[in-house]
Amino acid sequence: MAVDNWDEIRTAYYVARLGTVSGAAEALGVHHATVIRHIDAIEARLGTKLFQRHTRGYTATEAGADLLQVAQATDDQFSQLVGRIKGLGDTVSGELVVTSLSQMSRLLTPLVTRFREAHPEVTVRLLTGSRLYRLEYGEAHVALRAGSAPQDPDNVVQKLGNPPIALFASRAYVERHGTPADEAALKDHLFVGHDDSRNKAPFNVWMWANIPPENIVFRSIEPQVNKDAILAGAGLGFLPPSEAQAYPDLVQILPPRKEWSSPLWIVTHVDLHRTTKVQTFLKFLKDDVRSWGIL
Repeated sequence: MAVDNWDEIRTAYYVARLGTVSGAAEALGVHHATVIRHIDAIEARLGTKLFQRHTRGYTATEAGADLLQVAQATDDQFSQLVGRIKGLGDTVSGELVVTSLSQMSRLLTPLVTRFREAHPEVTVRLLTGSRLYRLEYGEAHVALRAGSAPQDPDNVVQKLGNPPIALFASRAYVERHGTPADEAALKDHLFVGHDDSRNKAPFNVWMWANIPPENIVFRSIEPQVNKDAILAGAGLGFLPPSEAQAYPDLVQILPPRKEWSSPLWIVTHVDLHRTTKVQTFLKFLKDDVRSWGIL
């Protein structure tokens, strides 16, 4: 028999998650008798026990654990839907979720701070890292992505720029190991780079194709860690010149090359692209990006 009462499923989900009727009742804002009635009803509908009752509370059976997994996914999707709906208003307020690569934090954090000063009713969540947040599920309002142009037909994609990338070393490294006489000499120097040779950043692809693996002596998946290693003199490494100029101790070994650069894209979902909040942020972003040196 199909279960068609979401209230009962949701109640069972909270009981399974919290382990007690009283905890579920408090979380749902209902009387504990309502929780018991819902549990009895859904067990009768399914013809199986979802919980083992004991003095300490309720423990999910195997069937209850299965229901918990499905209900969790459904509850998460409802929460994401709420996030999308909140973005549909005509005001610049509420929550704005922006996702980007972690190395863009140095540019985005000041921008977001200024945006909030201009629009104090907005709470901004800046989510960074390698995870690809799904705009179609409302996980983010605006995404900044690198690489080939995103192809999802439900997304609006706009090119942000092409950040130049150059090769740098610290003065301490140059004093110890010298400056490469030419490109052929690079293979005799130590390098700092991404730990995964399959990482698709163009400069990483170039490094693993042209530098002996044994010379890539300091590796991390975190851009900040690799930058710290370059500054500490662990080896040569790739950085945007606009970032490197903040560190007088860095020496440019080779100037930017097109083959090392990866285009940046602004991505929004078609359902949220025209909302006042998203459009206001996009204009703010595009006005600010002129100072980033990536156009």
